Amino acid sequence: MSLVLFLGVCLAGGLGAAVRMLLDGLLKSAVAAGSAPLRGWAAFPWATGVINVTGSFLLGLVTGLALGGLVSPVWQAVLGTGFHGGYTTFSTAMVETVRLVQERRWGLAAANLLGVIGLGTLAAWGGMLLGLHL
Repeated sequence: MSLVLFLGVCLAGGLGAAVRMLLDGLLKSAVAAGSAPLRGWAAFPWATGVINVTGSFLLGLVTGLALGGLVSPVWQAVLGTGFHGGYTTFSTAMVETVRLVQERRWGLAAANLLGVIGLGTLAAWGGMLLGLHL
């Protein structure tokens, strides 16, 4: 691995983490100010779910573009490992699921776990298919 690639992945990872932090704050504020139907779901980790599902889609897209030869392996590493590695946060999603279990919010815990894994997988697949067909 070259120094330039290493630094590119580092910088992209930092940018991805910063974008995640900003989006997390915006989404949490939007849910807190939301309408009455959302209030019952206020404990649900919406922001982390949205971030992980969109990140899965975007990583799938980059992977599909790379498989189709439209993105170089260097850019695949910078965008995939760097940006999307910093942007997505599977570990936070799992900790939030554990928190919901500890609070005995079984339905929300199951929805979070299945949503992150199921929707994330479908989003990655959709992104990859799109990338392969561009």
